[in-house]
Amino acid sequence: MTRFADAVRPRLARAAEAVRPRLARAARAAKPRAARLTRAVAPQAARTRKPKTWQYTAGAATAGLALAAGVVTAAGPWDATGQRTAERDWAAARERTGGTDHGRRTDTSDTAAEAPRPAPSAASVLTGLGGGTSTVKSAPNGKALAGVLEPLLDVPGLGTRRAAAVVDVATGERLYGEGAAESLTPASTTKIATAAAALAALGADHRLTTRTALEPGTKELVLVGGGDPTLTARKQDGGWASLRELAAATAEALKKRHVREVTLSYDTTLYAGSDLHPIGVNDNLARVTALMADEARTDGSSSGPAPRVADPAKDAATRFAAFLADHGVRTTSPGPSKATDRAEPLAEVSSPPLSALVERMLTNSDNDIGEALARQTAVASGKRADFEGAGEAIEAQLKKLGVPVTGIDVKDGSGLDRADRLTAGLLATLLAKAADPAHPELRPTLTGLPVGGFTGTLAGRYTDGAAGIVRAKTGTLTGVNTLAGTVVDQNGRLLAFAFMASNTTDPGAAQSALDKAATALSSCGCVQP
Repeated sequence: MTRFADAVRPRLARAAEAVRPRLARAARAAKPRAARLTRAVAPQAARTRKPKTWQYTAGAATAGLALAAGVVTAAGPWDATGQRTAERDWAAARERTGGTDHGRRTDTSDTAAEAPRPAPSAASVLTGLGGGTSTVKSAPNGKALAGVLEPLLDVPGLGTRRAAAVVDVATGERLYGEGAAESLTPASTTKIATAAAALAALGADHRLTTRTALEPGTKELVLVGGGDPTLTARKQDGGWASLRELAAATAEALKKRHVREVTLSYDTTLYAGSDLHPIGVNDNLARVTALMADEARTDGSSSGPAPRVADPAKDAATRFAAFLADHGVRTTSPGPSKATDRAEPLAEVSSPPLSALVERMLTNSDNDIGEALARQTAVASGKRADFEGAGEAIEAQLKKLGVPVTGIDVKDGSGLDRADRLTAGLLATLLAKAADPAHPELRPTLTGLPVGGFTGTLAGRYTDGAAGIVRAKTGTLTGVNTLAGTVVDQNGRLLAFAFMASNTTDPGAAQSALDKAATALSSCGCVQP
C-alpha cells in the first residue's frame, strides 16, 4: 500500500494542477446559480447538511467514510466555491495509462485505441465494513509514530517550545504526545475551540437574525443587530442575509401602516463591553459589534486583511437608510438606541445555519466570525457578552464536552490575542470529539477545515505530495506557528493531530516544518509487529 501511494502521489499532484484552472472557471460560472440555489433551499439546508449518525461505527474505516461523506458530498454554500466539486474531480483525475475498464469498454477500433485508457482502480475503502478480503489495519504504534515525528519536529525552525499530539479518531485514544499538556499560544487554531463551543452551545442549525421594529406612537424605526457578521449589503448576497432584502421588507411593512418617514435608530445592545479587540485597530478584524455589514470592509473583499470602517454599526445603518430611500421611505440620520419590549416587529433576515458560519470561519480563518461566535456562545451560556465572558463561556462548553481543559485560557474567539493558551492535547482531542457519533452537532468543526492544496489557508500548500489528504487549521502570529487537523494514514486510520511551536524566528521555515510533519503522518503506516 505504501509503495502504491508513493507511486501515484506525483501523478495526483500533476492531475490536481491540471484540473485546477478548469475547476476555478467552473466555480465562477456556477456561482450565480449556486447562490440562487442556496437561497431556495435555505429552510432545508440545516436538515440537508446534518450528518446521519448511522454513518459512524467504532471502526476506523467507517470514521474515515463519514468524514469523507460530510466533506465531499454534503450540500451547502461551500460547494458554490468549488471546494467539494474540486475534491471529487481531483479524485477522479488520473493519468492516461493503467486501470481497469470494469467491463464498460467494448469499442476496439483504432479511434478507441487512441482514447485515454481507463483510470486506475483504487483499493476498496469499505473493506472495513465487510465484503472484502482485507481490512483496515491497527492504529499506529506510539513508538513508531515518535520515530517518524520527533526528528521532523525537533528542528530549529520550530523555535524553542514545541508540543504535539496525535489521536486515533475511531477510539479517541492518544497515540502520541510530546508536551501535549503544555499551555502554548495557539494563534488561529483557537478557532477550532470557538467552533466546537459555539456548536455545542447553540446547535448546528442555529441562525443569527437581524430585524427591524417600530416603536409605537413615535415613528422610531430601530434596526436591531443580531450579531451576524456575514450580513451583506451587496447586490449579490451569495446566500447570506441581505441588508437590501431587509430594507425592502421593512419598507413594505411601513407602507402598509401608511408610514413613509421615520426616525432611524440602531441597536447593538446584544453585546457588552468594549468593541475594540486587545490588539487595537487592525486590518485583521473590525470592531466587535452586534451590527455590521460585510464585516465593515472598505475594499469589497470577503476574506483576509482589509481596511475597516471606524464605526461598523453606524455604517450598516447608514447603508440601510439608503436602501429604504430607494423604496420611498425617508429617514433621519441614524443614531444608537435600544428597541423596547413594546416595539412592533416589522421584518427580519437570518444568516445561514451556524454550521455554514463555522465552515466559513475555519476555511478562511475569518476573525470577525470567530469573535462573533465567541459572543454568541456567551449569550447562549448566560455569560456577559464581552471578551471576558466569551472566553469563560468557551471554556465552560469545552469542559462539558469532556476534553482536557487543564491549563487553557481563552481570551478571544479568533486567536489574535497572544494571551490565549491552549494545549496540543486539547486541540487533537477536540477534533476527534467532532467525529464522535454522540456529537453530530460538532461535525462542521471537521468539514470546515481547509483542504491541503485546494481551499482556504491551505490552498497553496501540500501540492507536492499530500494535496487533498491533509485537512487542517493553521495558526500564525509573530513567533508562533501552529497546525491542527486530520489525516488518513497509509493503513486507513483517521488521525487527529495538533502541532504547536513558539519562539519561532522564521515563519517560512516553521510552516515548512509543520507541513512536513503532517505529510509524514499521512504517509505513515507506523504499525510495529
